[in-house]
Amino acid sequence: MSKAARPAYRCGECGWTTAKWVGRCGECQAWGTVEEAGARQGVHVVKPGAVSAPAVPIGQVAAETAHARPTGVGELDRVLGGGLVPGAVVLLAGEPGIGKSTLLLEAAARTARHDTVLYVTGEESASQVRMRADRIGAIEDQLYLAAETDLAALVAHVEKVQPRLLIVDSVQTIGSADATGVPGGVTQVREVAGNLVRLAKERGMSTVLVGHVTKDGTIAGPRVLEHLVDVVLQFEGDRNSRLRMVRAAKNRFGPIEEVGCFDLHERGITGISDPSGLFVSRHPEPVPGTCVTVTIEGTRPIPAELQALVGPTEAPQPRRTSSGLDSYRVAMVLAVMERRLNAKIGKCDVFTATVGGIRLTDPAVDLALMLSVVSAAGDKALPSGMIVLGEVGLAGELRAVRDVRRRLAEASRLGFTRALVPAGSLENDTPRLESPKSRGGLVAVREPASRTTSFAPGFDVTEVENVWDALAHVR
Repeated sequence: MSKAARPAYRCGECGWTTAKWVGRCGECQAWGTVEEAGARQGVHVVKPGAVSAPAVPIGQVAAETAHARPTGVGELDRVLGGGLVPGAVVLLAGEPGIGKSTLLLEAAARTARHDTVLYVTGEESASQVRMRADRIGAIEDQLYLAAETDLAALVAHVEKVQPRLLIVDSVQTIGSADATGVPGGVTQVREVAGNLVRLAKERGMSTVLVGHVTKDGTIAGPRVLEHLVDVVLQFEGDRNSRLRMVRAAKNRFGPIEEVGCFDLHERGITGISDPSGLFVSRHPEPVPGTCVTVTIEGTRPIPAELQALVGPTEAPQPRRTSSGLDSYRVAMVLAVMERRLNAKIGKCDVFTATVGGIRLTDPAVDLALMLSVVSAAGDKALPSGMIVLGEVGLAGELRAVRDVRRRLAEASRLGFTRALVPAGSLENDTPRLESPKSRGGLVAVREPASRTTSFAPGFDVTEVENVWDALAHVR
């Protein structure tokens, strides 16, 4: 066999090719994604074929079919951008047992009140799903249930029922006789998902696929599904808590990073329309190491409390543990404290966490994180009734964050009376940076150069330029 005709193997994730099979891709380092691609051939000319519909000017394309239809679950519709779009394929991902099936069965029952719904389960028997439906009150005449693990049988059910909404729980359990490998493998998942996407587009049928998250954090194995579907929803939550959150990581029909909050209980799952008090603890008196901020999740401002605990250690490597926060961002904030504020925490264990299980990735929480650590290290509580906003730069400057007025309005509604924000947040001022001289102690402090204004009756906003001014205002 000549070199030109030697069989090639290609990675299904990144397209990397090799002359022989290997278990791990040499480019993206993914396991089990290298498959035979056939003999190497040159580029061949594709002849014109039949078209499904002629091309027309974009102004003549009907947009009515792209309008979302509500599912009846308000918090889910918020994340989806109004509801399910006909022909859209949605991937709902989450750890096993987190409550995905309960949420989708609730949405299926409410949709079935005015449309035909087909719920295909590949993990449970039909009787198990029926028992859950009885428990949460999801029995509807137009909700059809089938227990199948074969793709051809699933398509036959769709042909017979003609649903407007198809739910497949889960995509890893469905197999196709036309693809190699076992159900749940990369080849099978790609084949099943590709056929379901094609079926949804041809029929204008909204489709929801359930995908489990593996131990390395990927959805249904390597990132095969996320590129095929229109919407990717992440279902998050702590199994020891009733709180569940749905976050949009990808959405072709609406905003991303929108969050819906749910309460999972024995009677089903209920949306929480106002989650503002879920992530802030109630203390009768101010407690050292706590600070409240307001984060933006999609279009929703949510107050959240950050807690810190700092203690000396004899270990050669002090521990830096965080829960609900980005560990890399926590490390950066601690480094800025040690370098710019002369904080003496190099030989201390530092533990940081959020209240209520919320995960904060918004840079606007940097200053609140820093002040909570300073408060814990000095064993001195921050002023009560205050929220803190601001992104911390490596030089110690505070950068303005987005949607400040919405955050402040939410804090004022909940009874907070003070706010500490970066200079220029309410107006387009240019902050100045001035490094103070060390005065000893935990951190260096100087007289603040700031401005206090009234944002609303009984609510004052103080604008500060850098971390030294912020620290001076809470001392």
